[in-house]
Amino acid sequence: MLERTLARYLTEEQRDKGVITADLKFLIEVVSRACHAISIAIGKGGLGGVLGEAGSDNVQGEAQKKLDVLSNEILLEANEWGGHLAAMASEEMDLPHLVPHRYPQGEYLLLFDPLDGSSNIDVNVSIGTIFSVLRCPEGADLSSPEASENAFLQPGTAQVAAGYAVYGPTTLLVLTVGDGVVAFTLDREQGHFVLTQENVRIPADTKEFAINMANQRFWEAPVRRYVGEMQAGREGPLAKDYNMRWVASMVADVHRIMTRGGIFMYPMDDKVRDKGGKLRLMYEANPMAFLVEQAGGAATDGRRRILDIIPDRLHQRVPVILGSRNEVDRVTRYHAA
Repeated sequence: MLERTLARYLTEEQRDKGVITADLKFLIEVVSRACHAISIAIGKGGLGGVLGEAGSDNVQGEAQKKLDVLSNEILLEANEWGGHLAAMASEEMDLPHLVPHRYPQGEYLLLFDPLDGSSNIDVNVSIGTIFSVLRCPEGADLSSPEASENAFLQPGTAQVAAGYAVYGPTTLLVLTVGDGVVAFTLDREQGHFVLTQENVRIPADTKEFAINMANQRFWEAPVRRYVGEMQAGREGPLAKDYNMRWVASMVADVHRIMTRGGIFMYPMDDKVRDKGGKLRLMYEANPMAFLVEQAGGAATDGRRRILDIIPDRLHQRVPVILGSRNEVDRVTRYHAA
């Protein structure tokens, strides 16, 4: 029996189900090849001279790693020539990147966090790439990077595809095109992604949570209540013992939840209140929320469904609570109380 590669899966979604267009199929394949290239660069580590600081800051004011810069360049160069994109936006860049005039312009917009969790690069912990695809609105002003920003300001419900790559012991690509969630593993010898899990589902209940406990003194009361109840264990109001897991790489933490359930929280707290939250709506929260919902989970900012948020700027930040549905619903109810 032939392996179900990413290319074959996408062909089936296009030809047999009519879920995606030929251009979207090509776009996802190109993104996957870029992720393969990033995986190779990460795998070389110190041998490739890619570890350490780049000596620059991104638009968020965060120090960039050499691999942040390299991964961003790989994704830009891989996607600008194919004729399937109108523009791209990256967490690492202030303004969108327009497709050069020498290339044909397509109907889609690509957003990405080229290397999520890059603070973990030098200690060899799993990191990843997150991406999201939108349709470019008809008549959108793409005359300049500044003008094109408005084309990206669409709610998460408008996404036509989203996914992430995990660069760990194996390189995985987890994807949704609105038809459930599937996972692919990179066959390093053959150089392509092979389908290894269909119909990924997140259990509705869990006994694991992921949160940065160092920020506990800054949390709002509903989060302190919820975490306190989990810590109370079997004798507490939730009547079960929980384990805490925290990698500080959103891709790694969310992939664990995709694999065995759990709840991930980067809630509003006093440290990030003036910024609106910690994580970026367009590059992190929206694509992950789309994937989590497609896998049967839930995603809110504590008060609203993340996918319903209407963005007002490209680098908008939001609180994020996502994962096993019953746990997300509980902590969301605590915010409403």
